[in-house]
Amino acid sequence: MFALQSNNGLQQTTSYKVVLPFYIFAAFSFLVATSLLLIHSDIIHQHYFQPYTLAITHIMALGWGTMIILGASHQLLPVLIEGKLDSNLLAYLTFAFTASGIPFLAFGFYVFNTGWPMQTGAVLINLGVICYLTNVISSIYESKKHDVHAWYMAAASFWLFSTTFFGLLLVFNFTYNILPQNSISYLSIHAHLGLIGWFLMLIIGVSSRLIPMFLISKYTNDKNLWWIFLCINFSLLSFILLKLIVAPAFYFYIPLFLIVLAVILFGYHCRSAYKVRIRKAVDEQMKMSLLSVAQMVLPLATLLIVLAFLPADQYPQLALLYGFCIFFGWITAIIFGMTFKTLPFIVWNKVYRDRANKGKTPVPKELFSEKVFNGMSIFYIAGFLIFALGIVLLNGILLKLGAACLLVAAILYVYNAGITLFHQPKEL
Repeated sequence: MFALQSNNGLQQTTSYKVVLPFYIFAAFSFLVATSLLLIHSDIIHQHYFQPYTLAITHIMALGWGTMIILGASHQLLPVLIEGKLDSNLLAYLTFAFTASGIPFLAFGFYVFNTGWPMQTGAVLINLGVICYLTNVISSIYESKKHDVHAWYMAAASFWLFSTTFFGLLLVFNFTYNILPQNSISYLSIHAHLGLIGWFLMLIIGVSSRLIPMFLISKYTNDKNLWWIFLCINFSLLSFILLKLIVAPAFYFYIPLFLIVLAVILFGYHCRSAYKVRIRKAVDEQMKMSLLSVAQMVLPLATLLIVLAFLPADQYPQLALLYGFCIFFGWITAIIFGMTFKTLPFIVWNKVYRDRANKGKTPVPKELFSEKVFNGMSIFYIAGFLIFALGIVLLNGILLKLGAACLLVAAILYVYNAGITLFHQPKEL
């Protein structure tokens, strides 16, 4: 039986009532984002700072990536710290505020109304993030284990708040000029606070524990993880400093080198866990998760090309390619893989926990369809590659075809998640 367990063997869980709403919201957000991508695939011919691009980006970053990570982290935090979630109330408030704020913000960007819709969304999202940050820090403080994974969670939560609070300032700066320059001047800082500080920090911190766990591998290397932790934080801090002092492009190789080093070390961590795994057969969900590790190289390669050979302002599609590889590539792939490793367990725990000793029950992997997952994976990989090629070639047909494949993948994801969520109890 698959279970999320801490090293002391005690099962650590958070109520499904806390976790599942995040998964449901994220699934429909992904469906909305891929639908908008198909409708507005011509955004590739425009500057990245335009309403439709901003709306899709924030739906992917907040509605899809952040919401499902918030849900999963409420479930996994007790496993990582060998304790319990400090407050279910704060978790409910996190969902209530963020789920209310994201539609306001996305709508504000879509119609580019910088007034009350965008401002209301930004305020609500920040309230939700404050609840989450408070819950994470208090849970870690109350636990007995403060290892490297706890530090990843704490740091990522801090960077998430930094991202959303800075975003709040940028939103109000459209109207009140509260920052020295216009909001567009700070976009790269805002984006990388989220991409590096929140997504990269948390995904590496959590998956460095989950990938060995799901591979049934005893590999661990805290020293390596501490080096990755330091590389990520110093990279982000140096990037912010260089941006603020308007340093020459050459100096940006410093944060890029640190991130590349962090990714290489993380790849080494995953490869080492894979080599000494006990379970030799690797399921499709783990293959998708491992694919996401490889996809981390693509946005880094795009940055390297821009720094070394091309002026980015003359090739605005490269900024779109960079963002697309992150949100529809690396982040989506890891979510696809980990959703169907964690969600079935959460639902199984809800349905069968009290029945486990009364008769034979299905295992968690039987709560979703492997065939639907494989179909989703095929459409996803095809859509990602075709759309990315469409960006490079500026080809409208490829963009539409790629977006259509991604939409089909989203539909299959929602369908398979629905199969899992609405599973009815049965005994074998």
